[in-house]
Amino acid sequence: MTTIDRKAAPVELDVKEVSDDGSFSGYASVFGVKDSYAEIVMPGAFTKSLTRYPAARVKMLWQHDRTEPIGVWTSFTEDSHGLKATGRILLETTRGREVHALMKAGAVDGLSIGFRTIRDSMDRAKGARLLHEVELREVSIVSFPANEEATVTTVKHTNNQFSELVAAINAARTTIAKD
Repeated sequence: MTTIDRKAAPVELDVKEVSDDGSFSGYASVFGVKDSYAEIVMPGAFTKSLTRYPAARVKMLWQHDRTEPIGVWTSFTEDSHGLKATGRILLETTRGREVHALMKAGAVDGLSIGFRTIRDSMDRAKGARLLHEVELREVSIVSFPANEEATVTTVKHTNNQFSELVAAINAARTTIAKD
């Protein structure tokens, strides 16, 4: 039986970062960061996997539960920072609506990768396993992430009034925080 490793990376989300249609993006993995599992994903670790498993074939799950698909990934791109992920939670499903509400409220803010290790090595000086090549199989939205460096970078907004409301709320928070 093949073992799938699951590693979490946080995605800091708030109301401004989750669109009305459930779209969001961020880093599912950040290169060079030792996570709470003492593993470091190395640049290029996903390159081969992304050709074999394009975004549409990588599952979006809730808490790594294979019986809880909650959305679709639309793209993955490796850049110098890590693995950038863009996807959409399916609001047509009960769990999708629940996760969307949790994300908008800031109650859930993590991403976690599920992969099979292809090539790794041990860096005894860092006390970490270096992941040189992995086969990405799923990226989950989770409660407790492992990698403290990954963050959401952009989100598509479909409702301009919603964006204006969020901007007003954020301005009010800033003003209140100064007082």
